[in-house]
Amino acid sequence: MKKLLLLAVVFTIPMAIVAQDENAKDTIPNGWTRAGNLSLLFNQAAFNHEWTGGGTSNYSGNLSLTYDFNYKHDKLSWNNRLIGEYGLTKNKDDKYSRKTNDRLELNSILGKQIKESNWYYSLFLNFKTQFAKGYEFNSDLNPEDEGYRTETTHILSPAYIQFGPGLLWKKSDNLYVNISPATAKFILVDKDFTAVDESVPGALDAYNENKYFGVDANETSRFEFGASLSGYAKFDVMANISVENILNLYSNYLEDPQNVDIDYTLNLVMKVNKYITTNVTFQAIYDDNAVQGFQIREALGVGLTYGF
Repeated sequence: MKKLLLLAVVFTIPMAIVAQDENAKDTIPNGWTRAGNLSLLFNQAAFNHEWTGGGTSNYSGNLSLTYDFNYKHDKLSWNNRLIGEYGLTKNKDDKYSRKTNDRLELNSILGKQIKESNWYYSLFLNFKTQFAKGYEFNSDLNPEDEGYRTETTHILSPAYIQFGPGLLWKKSDNLYVNISPATAKFILVDKDFTAVDESVPGALDAYNENKYFGVDANETSRFEFGASLSGYAKFDVMANISVENILNLYSNYLEDPQNVDIDYTLNLVMKVNKYITTNVTFQAIYDDNAVQGFQIREALGVGLTYGF
C-alpha cells in the first residue's frame, strides 16, 4: 500500500503543477513548454506448412509514450520527462507470449542558473519501475508442466528512486549533463521475493549468495548513497533522421564503489512522413545487484507515430 501511495505522489505532483500553470499561463511570459510522442511498432513473419527453408510464424509489437513538460523562467529551469514502454512477442508454437520491453520512468531536473553561464545549481529525481509481471522460463520443462515459468518481477518490484543535489551543465533542452556527488538511492521490492525462513539450515546463506536486487532477506528496501551522472543529447544527423542518447551512471559509496551502474540508451528515428517512422533502439544496462553482466536490448521496427 505504501508503494502505491508513493507512486501516486510521484506522478500526481508534476501533473498538478502543470494543471495549475494552465490557469496562469497568460501571466507568465516564459513558462511551460510541452511535447509528447506516441509510437506503435509492429513486426510479423508467417510461414506455411510447405515452407522448406525453416522458420516459425511470429508477431511482436511495442507501444511507447514519451511526454516532456519543461519550465523556463528567468534563471529557473525545470525539465521533466515521463517514459512508458511495453512490448510483447509471440511465436506460433509457444504457449506464452514474452515481453520484449517494459519500462515506466520519470526524470526531473530542477536548475537555478549560475550568473550568465550554462551552469546551474541542480536538484534531480529519477523514478523507474515496470508495468507487468516478468518471468523466467525453464527450457528443461514443457510449457504445460508446473514450474515452466516463474514470476521474478512485477510493478514496483523492483522500483528505483534516486535524488540529490548537484551541478547541471545545460546548453539546451536537447543537450545537458547533470552531476550529483551526493545521491540517495532506494530500491523497493515485494517482500514475497525476499521471504526466507531463517530457521531452515542454510536457507539464509543460499539467499545471500544471490540477493534479490541486492535487498537483504525479509526486507522490502535497500538504501544506497553515492554519486550519479546523467547526460542527454539529441541531434539531427540529416533531414528526417534524429539520434537520441541517454546515459546514466551511478556509484554506491557504501558498497563496491568501483562497480559503476550503467544505463545507456540509443534511439535512432527515421521519419518517412508525419505518421510513419522507422525506429532503432539499443539499450545496455550493467547493475551487479540485478545480474552479473550486461543486459542488452535491441529493437528495430516500422510503425505509427503521433506527436502532440
